[in-house]
Amino acid sequence: MAQISENKVVTITYDLSVTDENQEKVLVESAEEDAPMVFLFGQSGLPEEFERQLSGKKSGDSFAFSLTPEQAYGEYDAQAVVEIPKNVFEIDGQIDGEMLQVGNFLPMADNQGHHMQGKVVEIGDSAVKMDFNHPLAGMVMHFDGKVAEVRDATREELDHGHVHGEGGHHH
Repeated sequence: MAQISENKVVTITYDLSVTDENQEKVLVESAEEDAPMVFLFGQSGLPEEFERQLSGKKSGDSFAFSLTPEQAYGEYDAQAVVEIPKNVFEIDGQIDGEMLQVGNFLPMADNQGHHMQGKVVEIGDSAVKMDFNHPLAGMVMHFDGKVAEVRDATREELDHGHVHGEGGHHH
């Protein structure tokens, strides 16, 4: 039976809880059997410590671990909340009111062409306040789950750096 290691395709189910300001665990995400998380171990872009905690596990193994902000997405950075001129969001001189709504995550690029996701926090008359922190920045994350499957990655998956087919990327 395959163990989770470099270049294996891993399928897991889990519940993710975070610790809120009252030190209570609050469920924020579940990956169930009908929609599991599938990733290419070692090339997932997930926090290093997340993968380290799963390393060596086999199909059927359970897991439960917590990640501190330092082990995951870092502390919340107030400087990652910025105001962007509202005209940046215009397409042909118009603002898409469905796209530009508080709470929406929008794909953006900085002056160097680096792509990132920003959350619309506030819409003013001339500027839009956006938060470029990871949504889980500053939070202690608690994972409780099970390994559903571990298999070898195909040559194509290794070449592309992601999983193909069911639960993965479709070209």
